Amino acid sequence: MADSRVRVLPGRRGSLAVHVWPCERPRYVALVAHGYGEHAGRYGELAGVLAGHGAAVFAPDHMGHGRSAGERVLIDDFEDVVADLRTVAELARADCPDLPVVLLGHSMGGLIAARYAQRYGDELAALVLSGPVIGAWELPGRLLALDEIPDTPVSPAALSRDPRVGAAYTADPLVWHGPMKRPTVRAFARTLRAVAEGGDVGPLPLLWLHGDDDRLVPLAGSRIGVERLSGGRLTERIRPGARHEVFHETDRAEVFAELTRFLDGALAS
Repeated sequence: MADSRVRVLPGRRGSLAVHVWPCERPRYVALVAHGYGEHAGRYGELAGVLAGHGAAVFAPDHMGHGRSAGERVLIDDFEDVVADLRTVAELARADCPDLPVVLLGHSMGGLIAARYAQRYGDELAALVLSGPVIGAWELPGRLLALDEIPDTPVSPAALSRDPRVGAAYTADPLVWHGPMKRPTVRAFARTLRAVAEGGDVGPLPLLWLHGDDDRLVPLAGSRIGVERLSGGRLTERIRPGARHEVFHETDRAEVFAELTRFLDGALAS
């Protein structure tokens, strides 16, 4: 697992902790947007693969997550998170001028990355979505119909077939294990609509990774959003038997190989 350092930037809701995995002679920049309730520090293995492939990796803890400021898991407006990610991109460009930028988003981070690409796709060389919350995701509607959102934490077994992943997730003090908050659920619903109505990303190369046993963000619902978002340069890789976190799955070496092959092609073009 690669070593990172944390830099602190001003964000829309206070300080923003940005994990940076350097590369001695980078040939591109990789921005990583993590999922709901977690933090960018969980992606050290992915960052090590990307750094070994020639990337300088920058990954913020989103507002209300990890080491960043804000009430835990409270996001009133995902456009603020997109703005924070743009701030991180500007930091990356200042550190690594004139290099192409690729954006990877997992789960909630896939929603953020999709919206970012709709707004700033002409600044990107490639977009990678892993188990993205786009398309027909039914959870927000179900939760908003309830008088009280139940305190039902994410099941660690839903993340990966590797039990070590679930155990580490459960023991991680920076992971949120409580209930979702109604303003955040409302923001999910609004941003799902915004992405659905925001148009495609044109010629931007798009890689979609998903486990076919994803119980948190079902494959069929994401497919609707991914196909609507793609401007025609879509590569999909559906992993048989994989659960929600394909970058933490038992076959992640194959996932990393697929990722780097895709990035080679996207950067070459």
